[in-house]
Amino acid sequence: MIKLYSTIGVRGAVEALLPAAEAKVGDKVAVKIDVTWATAPMLVKRLQAGETADIMILNAAGMETVTASGWIVPGSQAELASSGVGIAVKAGAPKPDISTPEALKKTLLAAKSISYSDPEAGGASGIYFAKLIERMGIADAVNAKKIFPPPAGFCAEFLLTGHAELAIQQRPELMHVKGVEIIGGLPGDLDVVTVFIGGLATACKDQKAGKALLDFLRSAEAKAMFKEKGLMTPA
Repeated sequence: MIKLYSTIGVRGAVEALLPAAEAKVGDKVAVKIDVTWATAPMLVKRLQAGETADIMILNAAGMETVTASGWIVPGSQAELASSGVGIAVKAGAPKPDISTPEALKKTLLAAKSISYSDPEAGGASGIYFAKLIERMGIADAVNAKKIFPPPAGFCAEFLLTGHAELAIQQRPELMHVKGVEIIGGLPGDLDVVTVFIGGLATACKDQKAGKALLDFLRSAEAKAMFKEKGLMTPA
């Protein structure tokens, strides 16, 4: 069995790839891949508490932390995909204007309820958006009507229940929820891209299988799935 710790930013793609990965990474027999999903900082905390994994998929900051701690085989790190922050509404709902920074500001102020990731949970989009609304001078107004998902949860689920009019999270995390529509990303220079990196853990007992999984996640098949699920891939 391969124990994979992965950020939810790539969950949709990795879940879809698991059957093929399990069939291909073993030596003549399928290998079970057990996945723990969470934000990168949550996964790092679990490692710091003494847990171990065989493969890790984290954002760049998380991978830097675990590499510095000696938990990653030197040179095994590989960029798998990247994502921008998206804004979504319930499918069929009116699409507000987010085409410019000023239009986005007006839309955020006009919305009755907004869901974004709790910065305390460590998600990259939540941390960035919290800082963004501070810079825009609307943090108090937005946070008065915010709703946070549970740790490692999906903001877009609140669109379906009617608890939120807007959901703001990584594009693939929004796409993970059926019945919502991404109306765009953060406009202009407000946009930010998060890079997701895979690495082979020094604790991995089957280094050959672990390396095979990382190689598969960089394959043309994997890249196609990452793109289908709203991510960008390196050339």
